[in-house]
Amino acid sequence: MRYRKSRFVHQIPVGADRVLVVHAVSQVRLTIDTNVSGILDYFATARNCPECYIELSALTGADAAALESCIASLVERGLLTQADAESELDETAAKLTSTYGRDPLELLDAYRQSRKEGAQQYWTATTAQGIGDLQGARQRVDVVLFGDCDIQMEADFLRREAARRGIDLRVAATFPDDFRFVSEHKHDAIIIGALRARHTLTLPSSGTDQAAHAGYSAEASHIIEKLRERSAAPILIDNLPEPTVQPLGLAERGLNGHRTRFRVTNVMLANLVDSFADVHVVDIAAALAATGTEALIDDGLVGFTHLGSPGWLLQRPPEEKAAVHGIFPDPAPLAHSVGGDPYRREGIVARAHVDALTVALAIDRKKCVIVDLDGTLWPGVLAETGSPFAFDPAISGAFSYVGLYFGLHEALLCLKQRGIVLACVSKNDEATVRELWKYNGRYPTARLLTPDDFVTWRVNWTDKVENIRSIADELGFALDTFVFIDDHPIERDRVRIMLPQVEVWGEDPFALRRWLLNDPRLQLPRLTKEAAARTELTKAQLNRQQLRNETTDESAYRASLQIETRIGRAADPADLARIAELFQRTTQFNATGRKFAASELKALSQDANARVYAIEVSDRFGDQGLVGAAVVIGNEIAGLVMSCRVLGLGVEHEFMRAVIGDLRANHASLSARIIETARNTPVRNIYRDHGFTRDAEGVWQLSLSTDATRAVA
Repeated sequence: MRYRKSRFVHQIPVGADRVLVVHAVSQVRLTIDTNVSGILDYFATARNCPECYIELSALTGADAAALESCIASLVERGLLTQADAESELDETAAKLTSTYGRDPLELLDAYRQSRKEGAQQYWTATTAQGIGDLQGARQRVDVVLFGDCDIQMEADFLRREAARRGIDLRVAATFPDDFRFVSEHKHDAIIIGALRARHTLTLPSSGTDQAAHAGYSAEASHIIEKLRERSAAPILIDNLPEPTVQPLGLAERGLNGHRTRFRVTNVMLANLVDSFADVHVVDIAAALAATGTEALIDDGLVGFTHLGSPGWLLQRPPEEKAAVHGIFPDPAPLAHSVGGDPYRREGIVARAHVDALTVALAIDRKKCVIVDLDGTLWPGVLAETGSPFAFDPAISGAFSYVGLYFGLHEALLCLKQRGIVLACVSKNDEATVRELWKYNGRYPTARLLTPDDFVTWRVNWTDKVENIRSIADELGFALDTFVFIDDHPIERDRVRIMLPQVEVWGEDPFALRRWLLNDPRLQLPRLTKEAAARTELTKAQLNRQQLRNETTDESAYRASLQIETRIGRAADPADLARIAELFQRTTQFNATGRKFAASELKALSQDANARVYAIEVSDRFGDQGLVGAAVVIGNEIAGLVMSCRVLGLGVEHEFMRAVIGDLRANHASLSARIIETARNTPVRNIYRDHGFTRDAEGVWQLSLSTDATRAVA
């Protein structure tokens, strides 16, 4: 590859080891360090890669892999190019004339918005990005920040927090009335900051309890509706921090009291978003309160409704002192009150936002938690103590020492409700464990695990690494979807070395409950009935697998299952949420890998030119629920997905026959695509098996005859 610096790139030194790079046409702005700036200077003359890596490595001290990734990132942003100067000019002109007749300034603005990165330009005092920051190998996520200065100033902290988790987060920020921006900028999610209506929360009310929050709810509803007209991506909206001071102190009364107005507004916001698909509240109030709000909210300094960071007073430009005749107190006490870090709040809120993004976009989602028994779920060795606990209310409360273990059990039961399945691995005698794992009537049994809560276990004397591999094979889950908890450091280290994909916990028993309940990788944005029943569904699937292993004849196995299917068009919000989850989570029988948000599915289900189909399956082992879906737009099957737990039962073919039969009445032909991935081998022949033929462009085509086929009800 031969690269050179774009003819439109300008580099402006803006401080020690800081260079602002601006692309004159796209207005891409990037604050980089002098190392990356030196790389751009190096390509002022066209250079061949990877031959140039030796010279660049000597210049920057970076290795070839880091240089390759950094250069790819600069190319992606248009700062380096393979084109010569004239060709680059022609390519840019072609992009800007792609919409004939559009106002040139509007077209240029749209092009710049589509390339935008970072916050509004007067908030560009960001951390300079180095070679390690500009790496394209990480998972890329594009986010639009929608709001005022509070969230725009967070952009750089969001990027840093995401990078710490292995995510290449691209952030672009705009103001809360710029709805067109989301139409013209690539994004996977939208984050809405605190709304301007918060400034009205302390105005005199009409005397009704609802007056205080009505305006805020109305503004939130308006913004969400406008964004939903332009985007189906998940929307995350911040709630409001709770005030740390009150105008009338203890005399504040009722629902119209100052602090209570903010609390009620947050409750109403949570209720409001429940009426929208794929919109979620980020609990900023809880995130700040968990750390200590007095050092993070400025209502004790400057006003009752700003609710910004006290640290911002330490960041003001010197020229603003003209408003106070150049006289201002020594800021040292203020710096001490925020722990010496004026950006502390931004870091805390960035963590809350990246957590929410991780949940909403199913980033690195975990499916199974495997726990050790002795020393983890209970103290000591069960074979020696004779019972999990020696609990008696006469000698100990449930929230005393034993509460640490009860709390862990309760947290794991919460994960089970979320759809995370539980398994256990223990070096133990299984018969002894089954005999002694019992509770008498004095125990709070609703908070405690029993053997029935686990989908599978390995209680034996086999190496734990082999047992974990065995569980992964049995469940059919990838190793990177597991969390393993063990109290023994040698066991933890061995699993980390031999199975590096598995997340390993257990060093701090006092942190386990909080980690389990708060880790975003163990959360769902919305529970479905299938998720809540995941443990029973998984157990039933293991029973089916056992039956299959015992039955040599495949047709006899299918017949013995007594399979029943229900196929139809989906419109119910709960079904659409489940279908969105299927497209999000399924990797094997997924034709294109395209993800459909619940809001997008809702719109398609109401579109006369589109259809959303679903299949539910049950058999003698139980109801498997909604396990497959197809999205048809026009005459194209835009998405096809089926849970792996029903693959091989023939239901995928029954589903395809029903979908084709229903579409036959309105279409002369159908088209579909298979986008191959490393894991979707099972889906690759589905269209061929139903009469489709692949054309020269790789699109599967089916001509529909006029033969009658039973339509879907």
